Order: sequence, then C-alpha cells, then structure tokens
Amino acid sequence: MYAKFFKRFFDFCLSLLALIILSPVMLVLMLIGAIVMKGNPFFTQLRPGKDEKIFKLIKFRTMTNQRDSDGKLLPDEKRLVPYGKWLRSTSLDELPELINILKGELAIVGPRPQLVRDMVFMTPEQRKRHSVRPGLTGLAQCNGRNAMTWEKKFAYDLEYIKKITFLGDVKIILQTVVKVFQRDGITEEGMATAADLGDYLLSEGVVDRAEYDAKQAEAKELIGV
Repeated sequence: MYAKFFKRFFDFCLSLLALIILSPVMLVLMLIGAIVMKGNPFFTQLRPGKDEKIFKLIKFRTMTNQRDSDGKLLPDEKRLVPYGKWLRSTSLDELPELINILKGELAIVGPRPQLVRDMVFMTPEQRKRHSVRPGLTGLAQCNGRNAMTWEKKFAYDLEYIKKITFLGDVKIILQTVVKVFQRDGITEEGMATAADLGDYLLSEGVVDRAEYDAKQAEAKELIGV
C-alpha cells in the first residue's frame, strides 16, 4: 500500500520542503562552484531510472573538465579538486537531485541509479532493481556506500525492492544521515572514484575483452553517443 500509493506523495512533499529550506545553501554552493569550476557548477549525467527509462541526474560538479594534449579528459584523480572532494565527503554534491525527486525520476529511498554503462553489465536478476524508482539513498548506501563489492550492492538493492515499507524507508534515511556525518565508504580504497562495473568484471575475469567492448558499445548506443 505504502509503496504503491503513498511513497511518491511523501517523496514530492519532503523534497519540495527540503529544496525550500536548503535553497540558501544551494545558492552559496552554486556561486562557489561556478568560481572553482570556472563555469557551470552543475553536472548532469544520463542514468537508468524506473523500468530502465533514461533520465538526466543532476549533481553539483566535483571535477574539472581538464584535458590532455590529445583532447582526452584527464584521469578522475587529477580532475577531482579539493572542493570537489569536500562536496563528496559531505554528500552536498547530491543536493540538486532533489529536483530529480520532484520530477518523479528519483525517490528519496531506492536503489542508487548507476551508470548506463554499468547497467548493461548487470545480470537479468540484478536488473530487476530497475523495477522501482532509483533513490537519493538506499539500503546499500547505509550499509557501506561505495566501499563494498558490486555483488553486495546489488544484493542490498534486490533485498530492498522485495519489501518496501514506510518504517523501512525512515530507518534507511536515519542510517544514511549517520553515514554522511561519519564520512566513510565514499570511495573504494585507493581510488578517487568507484570503479565501473564493467571494469570490475573485466579485472576479475568474469567478462573477456570482446564482451567488454560489445557491452560498452551497447551503452553508447543507449545514450546516443
């Protein structure tokens, strides 16, 4: 009953209230971001939503667009500025996603929306996570965020969608707040950002180079690149 009729109503009301209350903070971050990033403080990226419908996720930019002499983007660790690291550690880079919640593309609680290039590497069972709206936070996030294996993340996602309750969502939100203040599990150990699913599977020998390249081509086709 809650998941089908009331969850979306609560998401809309709470995200609208949060946007109103946090608008001064977001304005300050927009101004600082525009200065530090020398331009647009926002970052948008295509992600698979409910029923694998692609939407634009909105975040505050944490990395510059620095490129090498060949015009290719520099590695993440070189483009991730100190201000961006701070935004990620405090999860303030996620605030613009409140707009995605208002639009009905995200929920407050649900499986985190992964990259399209991650989705194509998921098994049919793992892709069942897309049967519900993705969330600003989820069961995986309050149990380790990015500092866990992909298999564990998906296990938590599938566990969540089996039983969505109001009290369960409240518990996840409260646990997420604790995680944010603790600032742990933000990235994988020794990495600036978490490894893509395809890269992980390739390194583990689960997929070979031919399958990896084919999946990457499929992802590019889905996002129109």
